[in-house]
Parts: sequence; structure tokens; C-alpha cells
Amino acid sequence: MRRTLFALLLLVTVAAGAERSRAQDTSSLIEVGEVAPDFELAGATRHGVLADPVRLSDYRGETVVLAFFFRVRTPG
Repeated sequence: MRRTLFALLLLVTVAAGAERSRAQDTSSLIEVGEVAPDFELAGATRHGVLADPVRLSDYRGETVVLAFFFRVRTPG
């Protein structure tokens, strides 16, 4: 009973904290039509990771699609 109560209290606390941080962190969001800030990521192909990072500014004027694959090629 104590474990169940503790788990429920922990879940409510985490959910409330996540909701509060999500509601407060709207200053970093960009609006539709705004230019995205420049960033760089490690590039990857089906053959492996690229040696040089890929920058968004390298593709200025072109259409860019970002795709994120959750847990791809991981045991989880």
C-alpha cells in the first residue's frame, strides 16, 4: 500500500513538473514562417556517421526535412 501511494505521488509530481516547465518554456519556440535558428548535428547515412557535422545553414534556400527515429537500432 505504501509503495502504491509513493508511486502515485511520484507520478503526479513528475507530471505536474513537466506540465509547468512546458507551459513556461514558450520563449524558445519559433512561429510559423520564421527562419529557424542555425544548428549543427552529426550527419548519418545508412553506411554510418559522417565525419563532418551537418549545419542547417549549409542548406539555406533548400527544402529541409528533419526525421527523428525513436529507438531505431537500439535494444530499447
